[in-house]
Amino acid sequence: MKSLGNIRRSFAPWADATSKPFISFKNVTKRFGDFTAVDDLSLNIYHREFFALLGASGCGKSTLLRMLAGFEQPTAGEIVLDGTDMAGTPPYRRPVNMMFQSYALFPHMTVEKNIAFGLRQDGMQKDEIGERVLQMLKMVKLEKFASRKPNQLSGGQRQRVALARSLAKRPKVLLLDEPLGALDKKLREETQFELMDLQQNLGLTFVVVTHDQEEAMTMADRIAVMSHGKVIQVATPAEIYEAPNSRFVADFIGDVNIFDGKVTAAAAGTVEIAADGGMMVKVASSDTPSVGSAAGFAIRPEKLKVTRTPPANPGVNAASGELWDIAYLGDMTVFHIKLKSGKVVKASLLNAQRAVEDPFTYDQEVWISFAEDAGVLLKD
Repeated sequence: MKSLGNIRRSFAPWADATSKPFISFKNVTKRFGDFTAVDDLSLNIYHREFFALLGASGCGKSTLLRMLAGFEQPTAGEIVLDGTDMAGTPPYRRPVNMMFQSYALFPHMTVEKNIAFGLRQDGMQKDEIGERVLQMLKMVKLEKFASRKPNQLSGGQRQRVALARSLAKRPKVLLLDEPLGALDKKLREETQFELMDLQQNLGLTFVVVTHDQEEAMTMADRIAVMSHGKVIQVATPAEIYEAPNSRFVADFIGDVNIFDGKVTAAAAGTVEIAADGGMMVKVASSDTPSVGSAAGFAIRPEKLKVTRTPPANPGVNAASGELWDIAYLGDMTVFHIKLKSGKVVKASLLNAQRAVEDPFTYDQEVWISFAEDAGVLLKD
């Protein structure tokens, strides 16, 4: 039998042309007066996928989630869930449940009664409710806290109660709106992995809204990066980070250095750019833009090599500069390097050893260099 980790690594129904989406947004638009929150958006999500909607505040991600839940109706377009058009279906008749950032627990009810609330509303038999609540308490490891009230719990425990209540009705889809925003950093990191394990064990589809890039990159099978009501790119975390499809995604996800310039040569598999500051960039690319056209080049800080001496070929994918700032972060050291052109770039070095005999120092002249396949060509 495969472990959950192996199942997760091999899970990619979006790559199979025969796979049918479990959730489909088809040309969905949502307007509030003159404001367009979601703009002609189409998106497919698959059964058992942990899917993240990622973007800045106001990009439309929460509105999209609320339309799937039934709290808002599309101005135009269709939302299909498990083969059924959700048009006109009220929230309480949809096979989804939503967990809000505030958790929305009833303060006068115990943990046990909070979890049981939705089941009672559905008219489930008392003995069945007791059995289901016990299952949920075991699942979130809160058996000893069943008789406590929300104000007697920590933030992480309240989050687990809200999660148990959301899952008690066994929805086909769990919607999570900034679910970890109220937790401290350490607890948030721990809970991310707990949610991933829980989702795998239950075999449910999770759709999470977040503005936290690290959260989305950690938990999601795929991420939809959104801006101004549109999806800019949908891909796995690794693809989003290593192969952004636009300047916006490259700049939005993680740290990045972007060089602008003009294409000077484009052959099969390689593009050359005369970048700002006089640096010649040679980048591996499947695109063949026209010579003279504007182009950009994006490279992550950890892909840059920092040396005291020039590389073997200092005329290509290399530049010299001065160490402007140094930040020691424990696991890595971050350098801000002011190139001779005046442009400041960011490089990061993994601290693989406890001590460095000859460390880099402020105002020291250094070289940056990188391989042809270290960065990506930006066409916009």
